Amino acid sequence: MIILLLMGRENEDKKILVHVCCGPCATSSIKRLLDEGWSPVLFFSDSNIWPMEEFEKRYDTLLTVAAFYHLEVIKDEYNHSAWREWVKGLENEPEHGKRCQRCFRYNLLRTRDKAKELGIPSFCTTLTVSRFKNSKTIFHEGEDLEGFEAIDFKKKDGFSESCRISKEMGLYRQVYCGCEFSKGKEDD
Repeated sequence: MIILLLMGRENEDKKILVHVCCGPCATSSIKRLLDEGWSPVLFFSDSNIWPMEEFEKRYDTLLTVAAFYHLEVIKDEYNHSAWREWVKGLENEPEHGKRCQRCFRYNLLRTRDKAKELGIPSFCTTLTVSRFKNSKTIFHEGEDLEGFEAIDFKKKDGFSESCRISKEMGLYRQVYCGCEFSKGKEDD
């Protein structure tokens, strides 16, 4: 009920473009943004995800979440080869290392550029909800980007809440971050 009331009073000053990595991470992140008075627009920009079937599966799951919250989703062009070029030379880095840091930067830059294009003053990412992602590293990658909101979605029990809501909604939960280098190396 509160969500519908907030959606009816969209505040342009509190409009925020939310980089979304997947539906499960979006659940508690969206809920928190709405509770804090933000007007989120969801941006699925994840050329790091491999293979394409996984990208589509995560996108479909996000659509389910967006429909639940009555939110708009913008799907970015999938360009895995551009992302591979961006992380070139870091393929053998360990999980949570320099490749991941570079990947965060890639997704934040794409989100910043889309926010500017759309005239949305702020942006953030749901990546900070994962217990497998270091929020400080993500914040470091975004701190020099105009409009970046350093919101740690892990706070306020965000990760546990995302798991609970995902289970209630019957959402697909992936078992790796997304790229071919992370597959089989973390339980996300």
